[in-house]
Amino acid sequence: MKVLLPFQAMNQYAEEIPKAFRPSACGPVTAASILNYHEGLAPGIGPLYKHLGATKIGLSAFCLIRRLQKVTGPRYAIKRTRSIQQVKEQLIAGYPLAVKFDRYFSLRWKTKTAFAYHWVPLVGFEETGDDIILYVHDNGQKNRPSKLRAVSFRENRDVISFIRITPVAKIT
Repeated sequence: MKVLLPFQAMNQYAEEIPKAFRPSACGPVTAASILNYHEGLAPGIGPLYKHLGATKIGLSAFCLIRRLQKVTGPRYAIKRTRSIQQVKEQLIAGYPLAVKFDRYFSLRWKTKTAFAYHWVPLVGFEETGDDIILYVHDNGQKNRPSKLRAVSFRENRDVISFIRITPVAKIT
């Protein structure tokens, strides 16, 4: 089975993002991209960066969950999930997830993973014989827009955190 949502990604190095925030804006950009997917309008990255408590070294999953819930209020349910089955169910239902790759705080410094430390929107998956391929947008670089990447769940499972950002009621 393959699921791929029609998702418009943002670039963390875009001109409208304050220059000082760009190297560490992947968490706020991921959250804003997902909110934009649901609402058709993304919050400003500068204010969102500050509201979420992002820093030059990144954004913790705890802060993303707790502070994004305060920003969105009762419109969204924002929760961590550890079950790949729940992740697949969210994607099948049409809800992208925020994914944090983190070799450092998971104490997997030498493990080869798709990203060392990075937040990305998860927009699809494909089941293969012995693995699940996750489709993520990489949030771009200084000289290129975000691109869709396929990464192995099996090879990255020890460094991944999944965060559901799900609308509670249909947004009009």
